[in-house]
Amino acid sequence: MDSNEREPAAAAAPPSPRAPGIAGLSTPYRVLVALALGAVGVAACTHLAFVFLHVAPSNTVSKQHARTVDAWIYPEFEQNWKLFAPNPLQQNIAVEVRAQVRTAAGELVTTDWRDLSAEDGEAIRHSLLPSHTEQNELRRAWDFFTGSHDEENKPNGERGELSEQYLLRIAVNRVTPAHPGGNVLRVQLRSATTAVAAPKWSDETTDTETYYRELPWWTV
Repeated sequence: MDSNEREPAAAAAPPSPRAPGIAGLSTPYRVLVALALGAVGVAACTHLAFVFLHVAPSNTVSKQHARTVDAWIYPEFEQNWKLFAPNPLQQNIAVEVRAQVRTAAGELVTTDWRDLSAEDGEAIRHSLLPSHTEQNELRRAWDFFTGSHDEENKPNGERGELSEQYLLRIAVNRVTPAHPGGNVLRVQLRSATTAVAAPKWSDETTDTETYYRELPWWTV
């Protein structure tokens, strides 16, 4: 063989394919993913345990840890079973809000009443995957308030103040984006309750007039 001739270099071997899923990650990333999955699993199991103790009949464990369970459940995760009640609700209850806003020009403006319940209904109508928050957050917040206040809107227990803070937070979050250049000073909420009319074939008469329950102005 001529000394000037060289054998062709051997072709580099193709890299071995990476294993799919977590197995294809490096050891540090696998450890990180395992820890994250473990934390999510523990959090989910803990949440389910609290919900179970909340809805289960009163027992030794639920009594012993009642304050801890209530602190976790209320108000965001409160459970309600009215769908299965022997006498389900026969009213349409809409929650409305208005606000006092200081505009960028310094003018104090009181907005018109805004139907938040109608907005939630429009957001989930015709949706294949409606948001649980859009369906229930406002409705459950109002139930929470009425269940912890008397007819004069005075709290009847320790949960009354918490329900007010929760409802105020929801109202402010809904109202603020509509006034980007202004400053929301106060908000007021009210409910508009209308009984569902009896079916045409029924002899029952129903008062379908809308009744309002106004709350006092709350400072933001």
